[in-house]
Order: sequence, then C-alpha cells, then structure tokens
Amino acid sequence: MWLLTGKLVPLILLVIWFFTCRHWWYHTLLVPIVMYTYQIIGLFNEDLSYIDELQFFYMLPVMAIIIPSIYLIKAKMFDKLNTANKTITELEEEFTVRPKTIWGKIRQYF
Repeated sequence: MWLLTGKLVPLILLVIWFFTCRHWWYHTLLVPIVMYTYQIIGLFNEDLSYIDELQFFYMLPVMAIIIPSIYLIKAKMFDKLNTANKTITELEEEFTVRPKTIWGKIRQYF
C-alpha cells in the first residue's frame, strides 16, 4: 500500500494539473503521468523485488515523442517572437487551445 500511495497521490495531482493548466507547455505533463501510470500497472504485474528498476527504458518512446514536439513548439514560438513585434503573452495566447464546446468553456475556469 505504501508504494501504491506513493505513486497514486502524485499521479492524481499531475492529472489535475494537466486538466487545469492554461499554458502551452501542458503536454509535457504527460511524461510523468505516463510514468506513474506505468509504475502503478507494474506494481500489480511484477514481483515486488523489481519495482522501478527498468521502467525508464520503457518510457523512452513516450519521451521521444513528447519532448521534441514541445521543443519544436517552443522554437516556433521564439522564431515568431524574433520576426514579429509580439510579446510572449500574445504568443502564448496564439498557441493555447481554445475550447469549442460549452462544457470545454465551463471546464476552462476550473
């Protein structure tokens, strides 16, 4: 239970942060969310003597997709910043995802 609680509490907090974050970089939170989820699944599927030993290598494909995509968004943002006369806040507004449904607009405030 101690191991499960130690992984479940940060996972719940990260999921809450992911759904309430309004910044353009909120997709980077997927890396620790997937890591904690995989560790919880591994907690129930494997022998207890091998917990958290090789799970970093299983996370590499996820990180190989998310981290470069965030870097490319950041590079695109700073390229627009250098070529245009926009501020950082204007560029963040441009890159944020706007909710299209009524439920999305309500969820935006929480």
